Amino acid sequence: MLDKILQWDRDVFIYLNSLGIEQYDAFWSTVTKFPPWIPLFALIVVLFFLTFPKRDAVAIILTLLVMVVFVGTVTFLTKNVVARLRPNNDEELYTLIRILRSPSGYSFFSGHASSSFSVITITVLFLRRKFKWVYLFYIWPILFAMSRVYVGVHFPIDLMVGALVGILSAWLFYRLYGLLILPYLNLNHRV
Repeated sequence: MLDKILQWDRDVFIYLNSLGIEQYDAFWSTVTKFPPWIPLFALIVVLFFLTFPKRDAVAIILTLLVMVVFVGTVTFLTKNVVARLRPNNDEELYTLIRILRSPSGYSFFSGHASSSFSVITITVLFLRRKFKWVYLFYIWPILFAMSRVYVGVHFPIDLMVGALVGILSAWLFYRLYGLLILPYLNLNHRV
């Protein structure tokens, strides 16, 4: 069963990667990096400060940062335990695919997917009542994850599991914020 899933994963990766068009290489090579998304992060911070009192906004941002460290750690540990080669480092695939980036390290699961989906999911959870359009922020992690197939460094399952880990981590930290931090902030607001 696992062999069939992994074969499906490889086949889908090869198909999706082969859809790449040279004219879009610069776009996907840019999308796959963090710096172009800094304005989005700045907007998220601004929205937190516009939506919540300063102390709450700082607590939310700190919660988000701790979550990112948690997600990064889980991703790093999982990659080293599973030790799945990236497509760009797999000798069987190397000649069959387009490779625009050549990172070393392992593939499963995608840190780009886990981190981006976690950041956007917790942002949506905090801001959804104030800004209905905040769901549009999901464009970032979707493009970010898709770019990893395009540039040849992640299989689809890496991205799906990474996205799931990110979403579940965001939900966990949102709940922890509500259980552990929010009561403390509310207590201090009354003083």
